Amino acid sequence: MPSPQLVVLADAEGAATAAARWAAEQLQAAVAARGRATLAVSGGRTPSRMLERLAVAPIAWQRLDVFQVDERVAPDGHADRNATRQAFALPAADFHAMPVTAADLPAAAADYAAELARYAGHPVHLDVVHLGLGTDGHTASIFPGVSVADDRDVAVVGPHLGRLRMTLTLAAINRARHILWLVTGHAKRAALAAMLAGDPVCVGSRVRHDAAVVFADRNAAVDIPHS
Repeated sequence: MPSPQLVVLADAEGAATAAARWAAEQLQAAVAARGRATLAVSGGRTPSRMLERLAVAPIAWQRLDVFQVDERVAPDGHADRNATRQAFALPAADFHAMPVTAADLPAAAADYAAELARYAGHPVHLDVVHLGLGTDGHTASIFPGVSVADDRDVAVVGPHLGRLRMTLTLAAINRARHILWLVTGHAKRAALAAMLAGDPVCVGSRVRHDAAVVFADRNAAVDIPHS
């Protein structure tokens, strides 16, 4: 499998700005081609800068549907919830939060998969999926050593660090038209190198590379050859 395109910027700010610009271009092209666009965003602290920049990009926001890549099972408004930050960052879009407060989580995951299909086709083909990379090589809420069935698009996993999670599966992620990675900081150096090298222990290595662009800062990409 070929490595994804790697774009290295001087710092985290530059990586976030470049990633937002690239995402905006793909989303606007999707709107032009199909009338609407779909975006799935990951949680964590790294994407905050990117989402802030994306929110002011010249996109036809009224034609954009935003989904979550993953979410912790926690009450609405809880600090552990990714949606608390994501929905605020992109207020102009139609934001589809994962239904993690439902009593029947497996049924709720199936409902979210059906919602994805209503907006992104069947089978689901999201226009842009944004991914992060954990220091352990995980992406979405798919962690090393944990098996997540690929016969569905949304699954419930865990608990991990005390929380169950709802997540897109690799099957759904790998059908995306474009995959955007944002990886910054010294702590991600080993995981990024492992992903780019195709290390099978690194979950990120299982994401298709031909449709992917990795935006990284020098701290994360030090010693990794790039153009």
